[in-house]
Amino acid sequence: QVQLVESGGGLVQAGGSLRLSCAASGRTFSPSAMGWFRQAPGKEREFVAAITWSGGRTYYADYVKGRFTISRDNAKNTVDLQMNSLKPEDTAVYYCAARRRLFSPGWASHIDGYDYWGQGSQVTVSS
Repeated sequence: QVQLVESGGGLVQAGGSLRLSCAASGRTFSPSAMGWFRQAPGKEREFVAAITWSGGRTYYADYVKGRFTISRDNAKNTVDLQMNSLKPEDTAVYYCAARRRLFSPGWASHIDGYDYWGQGSQVTVSS
């Protein structure tokens, strides 16, 4: 059984920074990729960023490109999301996700492309 636990959310002013971390546990944890998604009140869950586990190739949604950076630590089974220049529209619950199946770039930004999900971490950006 794989478990993903997010941490690092909170309240920050517009223009500020936050760093989210996702810790994965499970005896057989060996993902092909991990990603971050977010869901704002009244909106659908949307893709933020993804990273392949072996090669470290990264993918970003256009609305966070240049502001957010995803990274992973294979030895610690963690994936982080550094968020800079935050905007009020970044306010959402942020979810960590892991893909067990063979990676395909076409699936990187799709909710259905991931097999495991964390419980979410609230990020609130005040104006």
